[in-house]
Amino acid sequence: MKRQNFLTVTLGMLALIWLAGCTVITTAEATAIAQGGAFDAETFAATKWPDVLAAVENNSVELANVLSAIQVNGSGMATKDNLTEVGNAFGLTTVGEAHGFMVKGTGTVTEVDSESRTGTMTIDVDGYDGPIALKLYLGPRIPSTETAVRDAVGFIQFGDFREQTEYGKVGRELNKRVLDDVLGSLDKENLVGQSISFAGVFLIRTFNAPGDIDVSEIVVTPVQVTVGG
Repeated sequence: MKRQNFLTVTLGMLALIWLAGCTVITTAEATAIAQGGAFDAETFAATKWPDVLAAVENNSVELANVLSAIQVNGSGMATKDNLTEVGNAFGLTTVGEAHGFMVKGTGTVTEVDSESRTGTMTIDVDGYDGPIALKLYLGPRIPSTETAVRDAVGFIQFGDFREQTEYGKVGRELNKRVLDDVLGSLDKENLVGQSISFAGVFLIRTFNAPGDIDVSEIVVTPVQVTVGG
C-alpha cells in the first residue's frame, strides 16, 4: 500500500512537470503545487535579500568609473556599442539586452524630489564631473517597471520561475525590501547638503531601441545608504 502511495505521488509530480512545458520545476515546487500551494514571492525575496546585499558588497565597482566610461553626446545620448563595452567592462548584460551594474560611490546630496511618489535624491558624485545626472530612488515608491535589484545581481534568472507573473512579483518584493530596510529610516527632509555613501544597482535598457540610448539621467536603486559621517 505504501508503495502504491509513493508511485501515485511520483506520477503526480511528473505530470505537473510535463504540464509546465520547458520550464523547470523543482521537487519542492511540484510538491507545493500538488498540495494546493502557490509561489510566495515575499518569502522568496526575503530569502534572497541577504544574497543580494552580499553580491553588491562583494562585486560593486566605483560608480564614477562607470559614468566616466559612458561616452555621452551633446543630447545626452550614448551609442549601443559604447554601452556594450561599458557593460562588458563593469557589469553584465541580461537576456533582455539590458546592461546591469552593481555600483558604489560617495557624494553630496544636491536636490530632493519629494513631490513625486517615486521620489529621488540627486547626487554630486565624487570623482565624476561629466554630464550624466545621477539620482538615487528615495520612495515612498519605486516604479513597478524598475527591476535592477532582481536583474543586476545576476543570479535570479527568468528560467528559475514557472511564469512571468512570479518573476515580476519577485522584482516588486525586492523593491519593497529596499523601501523598508534601506530607505525607511532616512530623514528625507534634511538630506540636501549632506554627504552620502551608497551602494546599489541600475540598468540601462537597450532592447528594441532603434538608435542611441538616452543616458542623460541614471537612477540607482540603493541597497545601502549612509548619510553624513
